[in-house]
Amino acid sequence: MPVVSAPLAAPPDAALLDRFARGDKSALDDLFRRYRAVAYRVAYRLLGCEADALDAVQDGFIKALTHLDRFRGHSSFKTWLLRIVSNAAFDLGRRRKRQGWNDHPEPASGTERVDLDDHPPPDSGLHRADLRRVIEAALARLPVVQRQTFVLHVDGGLSYREVADALGVSIGTVMSRLFYARQKLKTLLADCVLS
Repeated sequence: MPVVSAPLAAPPDAALLDRFARGDKSALDDLFRRYRAVAYRVAYRLLGCEADALDAVQDGFIKALTHLDRFRGHSSFKTWLLRIVSNAAFDLGRRRKRQGWNDHPEPASGTERVDLDDHPPPDSGLHRADLRRVIEAALARLPVVQRQTFVLHVDGGLSYREVADALGVSIGTVMSRLFYARQKLKTLLADCVLS
């Protein structure tokens, strides 16, 4: 009977960081591949624009890699990286706003017919795009600290503890920010549905 070996598990972040410290540059490629999707989701939710999100991810990764010596391991590498990416996204957003770039029009409001059958209507892709714009507009109306906390938790997949570590606040503050962010989003999204 042939012996089947289990697929190799991905090395932990600490092992990749150790490989990099010993001169293995390919370890950074592995870290980038591991976290680029979640970093993009966070940046996109904070900025609402694909091109800006890609720029923020690039800026965030460059900052993280040039300051890798500042990573102390008090939190996970993912937590540390997402904090840097979210800060890069906010920096880019502030620069774009000052320059008048990225001014998105408010989504048009109106009631939409909802089909409940098994087949999506031919224009369902448009409905999803409209819903995406409404959600992005609602997120953009949250206070910055609530939006950052919400996005790190929901899109970044960070636990309350990891969000607290990333933002340098207590878990209670994270819980409070998430509570108020959810309440405001409910109100904003309900207003969009009812108008």
